[in-house]
Amino acid sequence: MTADFMPLILDNLVTAIVLLDEELTIRYVNPATEQLFSSSQRRLTHSHFPDLLQHSSLDLGLIQATLQSGQGLADSDVTFVIDGRHHTLELNASPVSWQKELLILLELKPIDQQRRISQEQNQYVQQQAAKELVRGLAHEIKNPLGGLRGAAQLLEKTLPDPSYTEYTQMIIEQADRLRNLVDRLLGPQRPGNRQVDNIHVVLEKVRQLVSLDNNDAITIARDYDPSLPDFTMDPEQLEQALLNIVGNAALALRDTEQGRITLKTRTAHQALIHGKRFRVAAKIDIIDNGPGIPSDIQDTLFYPMVTGRDGGTGLGLSIARNVIDQHQGKIEVLSWPGHTQFTIFLPIK
Repeated sequence: MTADFMPLILDNLVTAIVLLDEELTIRYVNPATEQLFSSSQRRLTHSHFPDLLQHSSLDLGLIQATLQSGQGLADSDVTFVIDGRHHTLELNASPVSWQKELLILLELKPIDQQRRISQEQNQYVQQQAAKELVRGLAHEIKNPLGGLRGAAQLLEKTLPDPSYTEYTQMIIEQADRLRNLVDRLLGPQRPGNRQVDNIHVVLEKVRQLVSLDNNDAITIARDYDPSLPDFTMDPEQLEQALLNIVGNAALALRDTEQGRITLKTRTAHQALIHGKRFRVAAKIDIIDNGPGIPSDIQDTLFYPMVTGRDGGTGLGLSIARNVIDQHQGKIEVLSWPGHTQFTIFLPIK
């Protein structure tokens, strides 16, 4: 009686179930696995499991090791890239005996949506806290800088020898440089001139600027949705935000042969942005085939002064995030070796 229910249970599980042999060859999959891999049971059975993955954050040798150790493996945050699609999964692997053969029972539970919502909420709270911290720090820095600059100007007027002004000018220049750095750190603090405009016009300006800087060393492809309507925006601020992201992508591709950036737009329906649902939003993808973003900075990538590049200030993405926030939008990132994708949602009201 119990055995009769097993196919029914396996066929209706939302968790993907995979049976692997010691060589990680697939022996069985349930319908949830077919959906996860967008392939049929017939095609998946007898396939080598690692060959189905373009990228895995988990060392697949650990799955094989469960047969030798006899102990299960559990990981609540595994990334698999399957056919160009990114999946975040809860993974459990355990050795099982079936018809006198020892196999690996692999359970894969997709958690993309829950993790994205949780991550978005956490990042938003942390971003606001970081912004307040930087704002307070900037205030503490700018006040003494103003006094320092003023004192240098007064000192310059009383110097007996004009040759000494070289030193007061140096003080003034360095004070101005630090003030400009603080202003950049804060980014635009209020909305600029809003007008109804076309996002493709803004993207084309960005594409031309980056193309000129890179002398055709990088291919910049366009995949625009012509049906995307005009909407209210500050085109100058959005141009700067997009230029920061596309410019970073171009820098990441310096050592990549056949470097390629794709600018893609689509209309997103019923988009959820910071807990609020918008009927229509513009979705902008900036995709490159570079080395990827180091995993240790992905969660803090939009914080001020965080950078994975030598000589970088870590301000470009922080400013971009600030601009997108002021447009009531959101920005997400997915990255693994050979693929980095920034996705921006901007509500269309």
